[in-house]
Amino acid sequence: MSKEANLKASDFGNDFLWGVVIAAAQNEGGYKTEGRGLSIWDQFANKQGKIKGSATPSVACDFYHRYKDDLLLVKALGFKVFRFSIAWSRILPLGIGKINQEGVQFYHRLIDECLKLDLIPYVTLYHWDLPAALEKEGGWTSTHLLKWFSRYVQICTQEYGSKVKNWIVLNEPMGFTSLGYMIGKHAPGKMGLSNFLPAVHNAVMAQAEGGRIIRANVPHANIGTSFSCSEIIPATQNKKDIEAANRIDILLNRLFIEPSLGMGYPSDGFALMDKLYLHNKAWKFTERMRFDFDFIGVQNYFPVVVKYNAVIPIIQASDINAKTRKVPATDMGWEVNPNSFKNIIQQFADYPGVKKIIISENGAFYKDKIINGVINDTNRIQYFQQYLVALLKAKNSGINIAGYFAWTLMDNFEWSEGYHARFGLVHVDFKTQLRTVKQSGHWFRQFLAQ
Repeated sequence: MSKEANLKASDFGNDFLWGVVIAAAQNEGGYKTEGRGLSIWDQFANKQGKIKGSATPSVACDFYHRYKDDLLLVKALGFKVFRFSIAWSRILPLGIGKINQEGVQFYHRLIDECLKLDLIPYVTLYHWDLPAALEKEGGWTSTHLLKWFSRYVQICTQEYGSKVKNWIVLNEPMGFTSLGYMIGKHAPGKMGLSNFLPAVHNAVMAQAEGGRIIRANVPHANIGTSFSCSEIIPATQNKKDIEAANRIDILLNRLFIEPSLGMGYPSDGFALMDKLYLHNKAWKFTERMRFDFDFIGVQNYFPVVVKYNAVIPIIQASDINAKTRKVPATDMGWEVNPNSFKNIIQQFADYPGVKKIIISENGAFYKDKIINGVINDTNRIQYFQQYLVALLKAKNSGINIAGYFAWTLMDNFEWSEGYHARFGLVHVDFKTQLRTVKQSGHWFRQFLAQ
């Protein structure tokens, strides 16, 4: 019998946390319901050509109205942890100023329902949906960002801290700073180093300050933040390819974790890091960028193979995609590489200041086949099996890995992919909002029962 077929949840230990993840902007809908303000994604989605199929997140999965039934699905599938995010603009419609009590009460109801079902809530404070009103004032590039974010975190922790002990400050800061403030592919659609450099610095400061506020307000809190990360592999052992891979590693893997560990910004002679350091006068803030997190959320989907490319400004590097290299890939074009998953976990675990790792997101988009009402996603099942075997190897090697959270509970608004890219364990018919558990969801239920 293969290792994949023989794998059981009990192999990971009785205290290992199995969870599933959603995000407010991708799932909630109810975008003007009960006082919620607009987010940058509400505005960005209405710009022509930004989202595949001209999709918007205004209804999404209608989780705002269907959360009780959706939590029953989480419970039925056998998961213990439900990770979700709070929509900043539902709490503070203008990002600052008056608190929206209806929004506050929604999350109280959601948290209470989790606890009623014996689900552990893991709350993400920021999952990419900045209030649109704050973006008018500069958003993540603004010198006021830290003040705005601190008040928001104060409110959330004071409201929910007696019930919620597990917190994730930021979701994938490299994702929202690079895609939203450098290349313009995601909300708010800004471009250029003049936006990227201050956004990065503000995110680094926010993750640390958010951690400090949680520590002060929530007794016995378990505090983390999450990073998108990829093993970076040089295309050849040529010196230029190796140096190019190192520059990409700095950006994708080291840029946010090293300041949090008190190491300051990584550099290794990368001129862009010198720009970041000088632009933000970072020498003044090294200690404030530091926070002693209880865990680090590692979020991995694919490795990146890098070659030197003099044509690309600044980074002088480009990736070689999975199709070109003729390696297994998901329908998103992302390489399937369980060994690389294990390697990137090891890379983060090797930092002396990292106490514990949680895989806070991992999953795959495959085009589901619906046959006689059964949603057959064998490819997704095989993906999870392979990655969980690699995860167990990492855990058994001595790395302190406390949990694995699958992305995602159900098909949702997948950012610039709209409703095209389906990552869910549960299929959603976006016309009727009918939920149907996929074969991968049934597989997880059986796996978690063993």
